[in-house]
Amino acid sequence: MLLRPLRFPVAAAAFALALAGPVTAAPGDDLREAQKLYGQGRLQPAMELVDAYLKAQPREPQGRFLRGLLLTEQKKVNEAIQVFTSLTEDFPELPEPYNNLAVLYASLGNYDKAKSALELAIHTHPSYATAHENLGDIYAQLASRAYDRALQLDKNNTSAQVKLSMVKDLFIAPKSAPASRPEPSKLAAAEPAKAEPPKAEPPKATATKPASAKAEPARPVAATAKPATAKVEAAQPAAGKTEPATANNADADRNAVAAAIEAWARSWSTKDVKGYLAAYAPDFETPGREARGAWEKQRAERIERPKSIEVTVKIQSIKVDGDTATAVLRQAYRSDTLKSNSTKTLKLAKVGGKWLIKQERVGG
Repeated sequence: MLLRPLRFPVAAAAFALALAGPVTAAPGDDLREAQKLYGQGRLQPAMELVDAYLKAQPREPQGRFLRGLLLTEQKKVNEAIQVFTSLTEDFPELPEPYNNLAVLYASLGNYDKAKSALELAIHTHPSYATAHENLGDIYAQLASRAYDRALQLDKNNTSAQVKLSMVKDLFIAPKSAPASRPEPSKLAAAEPAKAEPPKAEPPKATATKPASAKAEPARPVAATAKPATAKVEAAQPAAGKTEPATANNADADRNAVAAAIEAWARSWSTKDVKGYLAAYAPDFETPGREARGAWEKQRAERIERPKSIEVTVKIQSIKVDGDTATAVLRQAYRSDTLKSNSTKTLKLAKVGGKWLIKQERVGG
């Protein structure tokens, strides 16, 4: 089973509230150097710098988070669990330490604790896609155990055999997919993945500047921005017989919805906050039921903060019913601080001749 830990995802807005004052230049340099060494796989020198940094600032969360990552890479799972647990106790508003705790618990086969940690991450941050996906993996693993137990009790239970095979296929299928690098935030349940060295383009490992204090994960020291792009692959309408006029209208509506999604992804990738927010309907249902103004402010901060963003969207289906439409898509998000993949369902409405997003949720 694959779960996705976060490399340097700590939400800096909460960090800003947590810090008692500005970080001095020398300790900040130590932390940045430690992060760089971590990215190069030089774990022990990185740990020495982090320990020195935390002696001066024992409560500073980004240094503690980096220490937890280093312990994870060194396969000191129990010590890493202690670090991330203490972070959840001191900074319960941050979802990422809960996520990494879940990954560590899963590596020990403790799926109940992993499930609880992910539920807390989602409670803290309802739109946290990585935690939702990881929770799905945990449920699948728990289901696998239950089906396996059913087969132990009744070897002739063909229904359980089929279901167990289906669950296992969920985790076997990605290995046979077209060659692509494993996501930096994914690791095998039994062994954490290695972090990637910093590159001259937004890295696939989500390393950041641990000393910065911003609302999204901080940025890598050596990364430079590359031109942001947005890609959309729309699903082709299913073949079938229909009246020419009806077919043309349906195709036109689907094309218009696909174009609206493409414009939304492009605005996101080019960090065009105004264009991005304009893609949402006036009555858009915000994920956490917060006020529209608060949601827009949060989204603007998260779009402006990374040096670069690339959003790739593959539309799996579009269903149009009058002035409403439902689109299911696979979204790949890449920035210099984070990499994630998720399935999204967008509900759109035609407002003033334009297709606008009325609801956005993770999952099919």
